[in-house]
Amino acid sequence: MTASFPQRHAAVPAHLPDTMVPSVALLPPDKPLILFTRHSLRERSDGNGFASAQLPLTPAGRVLARSWGHWLAAQLPYSMDVDSLSSPIMRCIDTAQLMQEGAGLDRQITPQSLLVEPGSLVIDPKVASPVFKEIGVLNFINRFLQGKLEGTKNSYQGAIDMLSLFYQHQPKQGQLMLAVSHDTLLSAFLAVMLGSVNITWNDWPKMMEGVFLWFDDKPFYQSTVHLIWRGQQYSRPVTVLLERYLAFGLEPKQLLLPPEVNWDIFK
Repeated sequence: MTASFPQRHAAVPAHLPDTMVPSVALLPPDKPLILFTRHSLRERSDGNGFASAQLPLTPAGRVLARSWGHWLAAQLPYSMDVDSLSSPIMRCIDTAQLMQEGAGLDRQITPQSLLVEPGSLVIDPKVASPVFKEIGVLNFINRFLQGKLEGTKNSYQGAIDMLSLFYQHQPKQGQLMLAVSHDTLLSAFLAVMLGSVNITWNDWPKMMEGVFLWFDDKPFYQSTVHLIWRGQQYSRPVTVLLERYLAFGLEPKQLLLPPEVNWDIFK
């Protein structure tokens, strides 16, 4: 069942990606909702997809993050009065803080290493970084998805680790939690969740674009994750991701699973 959002027809924030309101319209009521989003508008990179950690949000990006937080808090029957997760990079922390401010809140923002690199994709930056600089960000992500990159995780491992993080920090029913990260992580995560091993620039998440997701009320490995991305709803059982990871002959204890998971399920 989905609710009919928004009902008040408030003005949509300027510069917000046009996919976000159609996604909001599909949100179900009263779920432990997470908005996994790219940060807001930042200063330009070098044009090859190489965005340094020092690049800040632009003035327009700060306004967008604050107004998007205000819009969500005003339009949705969800409470945003919950702590946020963020990449440790300042433009992501600033995005979360400004969205909270727009919602009239001042909650803790916890930096998470899985929301930046090295983290959910890269294991050995000394091996992966030169390849990234040589082939560019889009080719890098596609090689990652196809298992053709040294110095990185298996793509299913990356997605499962991210899901485990969200599962362990999911809010209560009727709450909306923010998780702010970067385009590379969001694009790779979505590709795995949607079953793609080759993406294009049309699939690439824009600044301040995100996916809404929630879990069934079940143990992690028995749950199904539901996603709303660009006005479409998807569902993916966690067991399917685990089975595909194990099919590579990889060690299950490499996964960052919730501590209550019984390893006997993998025998």
